[in-house]
Amino acid sequence: MAAPPLLTLQDVALTFGGTPLIEGAGFSVAPGERTCLVGRNGSGKSTLMKIAAGLVEPDRGVRFVQPGTTIRYLAQEPDFSGFATTLEFVESGLGDGDAHHRARYLLESLGLDGSEDPTRLSGGEGRRVALAQALAPEPDVLLLDEPTNHLDLPAIEWLEAELKGTRAAMVLISHDRRFLSALSRATIWLDRGVTRRIEQGFSGFEAWRDAFFEEEERDRHKLERKINDEEHWLRYGVTARRKRNVRRLGNLHALRKERRDDRRPVGTVTMQAGEAEASGTLVMEAKNASKSYGERRIVADLSLRVMRGDRLGIVGANGAGKTTLINLLTGKLQADDGSVRQGTNLKMMLLDQARAVLEPSMTVTEVLTGGSGDAVVVNGVSRHVVGYLKDFLFTPEQARTPVSVLSGGERNRLLIARALAQPANLLVLDEPTNDLDLETLDLLQEMLGDYSGTLILVSHDRDFLDRVVGSVLVSEGEGRWVEYAGGYTDMVNQRGVGVQARAGAKGKAEARGKSEPRERADAAPAAKGKLNFKDQHELKTLPARMEKLQGVIAQLRTVLADPGLYARDAARFDKASAMLAQAETELSGAEERWLELEMLREG
Repeated sequence: MAAPPLLTLQDVALTFGGTPLIEGAGFSVAPGERTCLVGRNGSGKSTLMKIAAGLVEPDRGVRFVQPGTTIRYLAQEPDFSGFATTLEFVESGLGDGDAHHRARYLLESLGLDGSEDPTRLSGGEGRRVALAQALAPEPDVLLLDEPTNHLDLPAIEWLEAELKGTRAAMVLISHDRRFLSALSRATIWLDRGVTRRIEQGFSGFEAWRDAFFEEEERDRHKLERKINDEEHWLRYGVTARRKRNVRRLGNLHALRKERRDDRRPVGTVTMQAGEAEASGTLVMEAKNASKSYGERRIVADLSLRVMRGDRLGIVGANGAGKTTLINLLTGKLQADDGSVRQGTNLKMMLLDQARAVLEPSMTVTEVLTGGSGDAVVVNGVSRHVVGYLKDFLFTPEQARTPVSVLSGGERNRLLIARALAQPANLLVLDEPTNDLDLETLDLLQEMLGDYSGTLILVSHDRDFLDRVVGSVLVSEGEGRWVEYAGGYTDMVNQRGVGVQARAGAKGKAEARGKSEPRERADAAPAAKGKLNFKDQHELKTLPARMEKLQGVIAQLRTVLADPGLYARDAARFDKASAMLAQAETELSGAEERWLELEMLREG
């Protein structure tokens, strides 16, 4: 017999004036259940989560919690007021009988020591502290609203592993596809105020949702045909049989009401980048470039070529120097040693992660037009700002809305709308996926796929990197940056490890949680006939890594097999040749290491 739900919401409704935000929504959470809550920006996901946490009272509905159940809620914007240190804040979430050492363990695992002043935390540090408070008591139910926001890749992967090992039931809201797919076993979809549930994790949701929309569209067409038939009868087929006619006319009125009351899905974003005249073949080149701040090296002896049409991803832990690297490549900073040069006819558009261009007092229209008129020029065509805003799901009423009242997702959509209106042949996007819903991420991906210019993308979204970039530049520590062919997953397969946490200059505990560096192929062998756990894991994963490298090598050889490539694009030929040599060297080392471990295992 199935265990009763720990938390239940039934027939929940809430209206903030006008169209109901939530009507007839609900879900239940059984012990150990892993559920994700998905829906468009503005659909009410965070509000429904707050109702589940008992922080918001609905207009209608029932919330039931099994007696003795402990629930912890992770808010998007935690309140740290009244706490002197981060440890004090985390310990405030503990109850009688909870282990206090767990609060310090979680803070240290997330790169903090507990002595930090909560009022001086960055966005990423604040998110880590709030996560530690939610996880510390090991509750029965975890309600997590965008837990990966502002986290870097090492922290995201640590959190994913931590949540996989917890006994708590979970409800997750996130825009990170890979995070949701790894953790969810059921999906709750909040759409037009109503919840629908499927007993599949997020990986099966999108195909189900698309099929639902197709079926809904077919039903809408049937309704339209039926109304048309009845209206034709009303005009031409009325007879003297008055009772039947009255009943049929009543049915027509009911059908018309059904059509009026039908809440259609929110429209989709329409994205098109403003493209400038093509740049030169070489976009930028670094030769043995270095940049330091004091004793800390941010970039050390970097040699890199970015060619027209390249799609380069940049990844690294928070504090690795990704923004400094971008500023160096784009000419905003000068190298201490070596050189960096930009190609000809470059027109760059930078999407700033900090949203520095969005002054809170400016209206949405002023952001797009610079305060001059009501028109915006996109690809040489003048468009009224309201029409352009509709492409990004803004209503006409929001055209005069100040930026200060927009949600995080709306601000990011506005920033993208502003950026894409500018003609450019080089897009530099620093964390463009923050606060975007999954459908908007899909459309951003499609737009970038169609973009004919050059792209440099900084992101912690593993799935988005896999879908968009052609190579990844990774921080290897101590200012070293290495380029790998393919997306994020390809990079992990080639390196044997993902992005690692940066060791703090003051020896903070964030170094404790990071993975040990991968052993070199020429490292001293273990005692004969004995494989430790790490060796066993390496022996198990090496075949897949070698197979991946062989695929990369085959792709590069296909590119180089073009007899006219060198004459047409010598720089691309040189870059592909260098990447081929690197991949072949890595494959050779992996093969030697596999043979060494096999001999040890058999000995």
